[in-house]
Amino acid sequence: MDQRGHGRSTRVPADTSRRAFVADVVHVIDAADLGVADLVGHSMGAHTAMLVAAAHPGLVGRLVLLECDAGGGTTEEAKAVGDYFRSWAVPYATRELAHRDLGDSALCRAWGADLEERADGFYPRFDAEVMARTLSGVMVPCWAEWESVTAPTLVVYAEHGMFTVEQKGRFVERGRNVSRVDLADASHDAHLDAFDPWIDVLTRFIVR
Repeated sequence: MDQRGHGRSTRVPADTSRRAFVADVVHVIDAADLGVADLVGHSMGAHTAMLVAAAHPGLVGRLVLLECDAGGGTTEEAKAVGDYFRSWAVPYATRELAHRDLGDSALCRAWGADLEERADGFYPRFDAEVMARTLSGVMVPCWAEWESVTAPTLVVYAEHGMFTVEQKGRFVERGRNVSRVDLADASHDAHLDAFDPWIDVLTRFIVR
């Protein structure tokens, strides 16, 4: 699913709280009549999936968290992300110009490929202000929620991800029913730059 404020979901939602993101996932599970679902998330999406499993344990069978933590952060970190997105020279006249401006990492290529074409050029499928507000909620520590999760959980970290060795260890240790896999030569966006290893560990856990 495209989370609110992302992709083809509502671009500028009125509510960007963590509670709202959780409610959206629950709505999708109910609307699709899934009963019990396996949730897979990356980064902020993993944070959302974790909170769903904490608040609605009966809806979650298994949980897969790629590059996730419960320790929170600072408002400065959220602001820095917003500032970065505000720095994009949109609209871009062509995708080629966007690729040149954004860079050649796997993440930047994905951003460029997903730009929305409008009459005056290409735009991201998200709003910088919304992203900054949303991330502010992620910066609040949620150890109690994480420690309450009972669903079997696979935590996946990237060798060159955004979390320290200490953060990774603390998160796994404080989980209840957790296994961990580390992806070599991968960045925070391992689902893009270590796709095959990521799909391999994900599939083996879900199938098991």
